[in-house]
Amino acid sequence: MTSTVQIPGYVVGTWDIDASHSTVGFSVRHMMVSKVRGYFREFAGVLVTAADPAHSSVTATIDMDSIDTRQEQRDAHIKSADFFDVGNHTVMTFRSTAVVAKGEDWHVEGELTLKGITKPVSLELELNGFGPDAYGGTRAGFSARTEISRKEFGVDIDMPMDGGGVVVGDKINVELEIEAVLRTA
Repeated sequence: MTSTVQIPGYVVGTWDIDASHSTVGFSVRHMMVSKVRGYFREFAGVLVTAADPAHSSVTATIDMDSIDTRQEQRDAHIKSADFFDVGNHTVMTFRSTAVVAKGEDWHVEGELTLKGITKPVSLELELNGFGPDAYGGTRAGFSARTEISRKEFGVDIDMPMDGGGVVVGDKINVELEIEAVLRTA
């Protein structure tokens, strides 16, 4: 027995991420007392919404050189071999493997590749809506979040602090705000 999922305003199609109206952000514990936030300025992706939402998919790439934490010296260090090794690993990629309804919530299961290491990741997904835009097109909005371990992706620098703790935490909170534009035929 199958049941059809009803999503108000749902539109089937292929969508391009509108990077100028989207955010790929993150936060990480810093000095054991606060969180530093940052984002990537350059990224792209394609979403396919299928007639059965569970058959939908997403692929995305993020330009690792576009990291911005609002502090140039820190950004340069994060781009170095100590962290992302941008000279050898210019992009991070995500490819979905499943879209799963969990009650009224959705999860996008996928594979994240960072620094040449691919690991499974589950994104908690919020469908924000589908609707017309001011230019005669159609837009969709999604929010997603997950938590990853930077060490699992080979970003394993340890910077211990005097008295205990570390300068940079292991757990990275990833937050996405995505607006996508339906492709025209």
